[in-house]
Amino acid sequence: MLRKILAVAIFLFAASQAVAAPRVDIYGPGQNVVNLGLAAPLTAPNAEARQMGATLQKLVSDNLSFLPFMRLTDPKTVLGGTVLAGVEPPAADFNRFQLAGSDIVVTTIWPSGDSGGTRTVQMRAFETSGGARLFGKEYPNVSSRDLPEVADRFCADLLEVLTGNGSFFRSTLCFVLKKGKMSSQVCLVKPTGRDFRQITNIRGEAMSPAWSPDGRFIVFTHIDERSHSLGVWDLKSRRVQRVRFPGDVVIGPSFLPNNKVAVALSNGKYPVIYQLNHVFKKERVLESDSSINVSPTFDKTGTKMAFTSSRLGGPQIFMKDLSSGAVTRVSQNGSYNTEANLSPDGTLVVFSRLTSYGQRIFVQDLVTGAETQVSFGPGSDEQPSFCADSYFIAFSSSRGGQRSIYLTTRHGGDAKRVPVKGDAFFPRWGIPSGTR
Repeated sequence: MLRKILAVAIFLFAASQAVAAPRVDIYGPGQNVVNLGLAAPLTAPNAEARQMGATLQKLVSDNLSFLPFMRLTDPKTVLGGTVLAGVEPPAADFNRFQLAGSDIVVTTIWPSGDSGGTRTVQMRAFETSGGARLFGKEYPNVSSRDLPEVADRFCADLLEVLTGNGSFFRSTLCFVLKKGKMSSQVCLVKPTGRDFRQITNIRGEAMSPAWSPDGRFIVFTHIDERSHSLGVWDLKSRRVQRVRFPGDVVIGPSFLPNNKVAVALSNGKYPVIYQLNHVFKKERVLESDSSINVSPTFDKTGTKMAFTSSRLGGPQIFMKDLSSGAVTRVSQNGSYNTEANLSPDGTLVVFSRLTSYGQRIFVQDLVTGAETQVSFGPGSDEQPSFCADSYFIAFSSSRGGQRSIYLTTRHGGDAKRVPVKGDAFFPRWGIPSGTR
């Protein structure tokens, strides 16, 4: 399939000919904006591709609309139109895009046409000022059903060139979809809303799913009439294993970077955060005292663990250095802070706070000490999680009436809804095995 085909997609030009891209600093304060124009896809000079080419163009445009720092140039503002005499200088006239405000222009050509069967498509990105090429890729043997994956791969590569990380378009969200009373299932969807799949179909309620770092497993809490259990879904076998801990309530599992699971277990007393081994047996205690300790989450080094604890009365967010054992308080404001998620780079913690206006999402910067509110409702905003790029944040919200998944960034801004039907909860990012 395309995954194997695209693995041999080649750079169209030698790396020595490429230039350094104008890096967009998405992590620093403020929000830089890059203006990007999409030249009309071609089958030949001045010949617009109107079949698979038009579909791919729309998919790329829809993808890029999810990036808050990306402003797409309105084709109507390009004097002379977006159909070019070629896909690279000197045939391609980028001045018209520069005059329309574009910093970057993307060109696409289907050299053997774009109608039916499998075709080859080439895509390039250039600076409009001077025409320097940023990168180019060729995708062979593309059929109409492969177009969404081509769009995702191209946008991931473009995002990596511009920001240093293309994880957003390589990611898949796992989440829980409510199906009825005491019935909810784990599902998958791209952050753009494509490729929806329900992956569990077991009686009871699923909660708090989380991807493994290698993208093969998803763990979750499962509750039925008889017990709590740890659910483990295997991407390779497409099967679910349920692991029971007799007498214990299973709360908020997550993965460490070594693919081992951390989970809070309670036998009626205060929950204890355990690390499990690779066969899901208790291996060691990560955090325990005479208070509630739940929701462990880790940075990519596995040396930091953020969690929620009631040790000071109401729930607050704490950080534990797993090397020294030192525990420090993270959330300094508010009386009810829960659902911490540590950014993979270990610099930020995102969490939910109960305010007088409902639950809202906040980000605590562990380097500067600054706290930023990144969601503003209406409704209630909960269950935030960081993408692998430590930039995008997914969360669930009731702002639209029913519970849905929304996306924002570490800086906040207008949240964008992930188009999924039904009540959706507990979004968590992952990069499935085989798509990296």
